[in-house]
Amino acid sequence: MPDATPQPEAYRPRKQRRPLPWWLLATALLGLLGLWAITVDADYALIFRALSGGIGTTLFVTAVAFTLAVLLGAIVALARNSKLEPVRQVAIFYTEIVRGVPMLVLLFYIAFVGAPAIVEGVNWVLTPLRELGLIGKLTVRQFDFTWRAIIALTISYSAFIAEIFRAGIQSVDQGHVEAARALGLSRWHTFRFVIAPQAARTVLPPLGNELVAMIKDSALVSALGVQDITQLGKVYSASTFKFFETYNIVAYLYLVLTITLSLAVRWLESVLGKADRVRNQH
Repeated sequence: MPDATPQPEAYRPRKQRRPLPWWLLATALLGLLGLWAITVDADYALIFRALSGGIGTTLFVTAVAFTLAVLLGAIVALARNSKLEPVRQVAIFYTEIVRGVPMLVLLFYIAFVGAPAIVEGVNWVLTPLRELGLIGKLTVRQFDFTWRAIIALTISYSAFIAEIFRAGIQSVDQGHVEAARALGLSRWHTFRFVIAPQAARTVLPPLGNELVAMIKDSALVSALGVQDITQLGKVYSASTFKFFETYNIVAYLYLVLTITLSLAVRWLESVLGKADRVRNQH
């Protein structure tokens, strides 16, 4: 019979305690200090009101550019996994070239070189309508700088997101793919029902990190005069010479946005990890 004698306290397995997230407590303290300064200090309150108008622009540019970058990145990733050699080579060329160009350089190139070329191309396509007098000729000035910045961010991040998608697709067990094909599923149905669900668990956390990075890189659009948080901070500090207070608020606003998203990404990773552990147990 098994020994029913209770084990001494020293031999009983103990549950591991999670370490206290001191970094999160320190971050929350900084956030409260910033909120307190905005509440009680008239200068900080005025600066916050002046800069808060740029939050919407920052979020709009980030949301639109990230959505387009995900769509374009998915297309490039599928092209990189294509069996057609020319298609695969074009996709590799695109990712390598775009990833090798600094974000600020690409921003200026799209804004001052790509935008005129796009306008000329649109005018050429719409020539019949213009000759009929239905529309007028488009000018570069009508191409808003906000959309030029969105296009630059889309192109830049799509190359990195394409690599994330490609890694996620390649992480799927090839045996699952072969089993699906053996059951008679088409390539599209195999991708939809077998590859995509498994790859999604791999690519979602890195995609969240790319979203956080894009929010920070969106500050570069201020170089084009787009009225985001950084641009409004530059204008306000130059007019009042309150550089210390202004850039404290600029940093505070970006930290609130990025840390909130970072915590959301961590929560998503924990949820996906628990789901994988439950699935493996069954």
